[in-house]
Amino acid sequence: MPAPVTTDSVWEVLEKHLFGVLAYVTPAGEARSAGVVYVVADRVFYILTGTDTWKARHIKQSPHVSLTVTIPKRIPFVPFLKIPAAVATCQGTAEIVSVGEVDESIVARLYRGMEVTDQLRAETCVIKVIPSGDFVTYGIGVPLIRMRDPEEASGRTPVGSL
Repeated sequence: MPAPVTTDSVWEVLEKHLFGVLAYVTPAGEARSAGVVYVVADRVFYILTGTDTWKARHIKQSPHVSLTVTIPKRIPFVPFLKIPAAVATCQGTAEIVSVGEVDESIVARLYRGMEVTDQLRAETCVIKVIPSGDFVTYGIGVPLIRMRDPEEASGRTPVGSL
């Protein structure tokens, strides 16, 4: 029996976290990935990056991406027992936009309290990822004991509409 995940339950988990791995393809067709810090607003992922980064350049060439977020699992009072992380992954379409094209409340969350100068704004851009298809999950919405069984721990649910 697959894990009982829903679109809303996955988004609820993703909104509480901030780190994921963004995978993309280079113009030469080579797979690449990068760790990113993200925020979620209206079921869209926003990622701040430098305007001259490889990921920004590659995504401009090919907007098809996937984003994977790991969610740490722990047993209270037994921190030495290693538990695999839960995971949610999805595919989507990415767009590189200027900081000025993003709602100011999202921009404030992206900069995370940094002093934002005009120079910093000019040197950064935002990767806007609109997810599509399904979330594929492992360990979300299941007790830790059920994570031992891949069939019970695996789940799938639509990403939902904007």
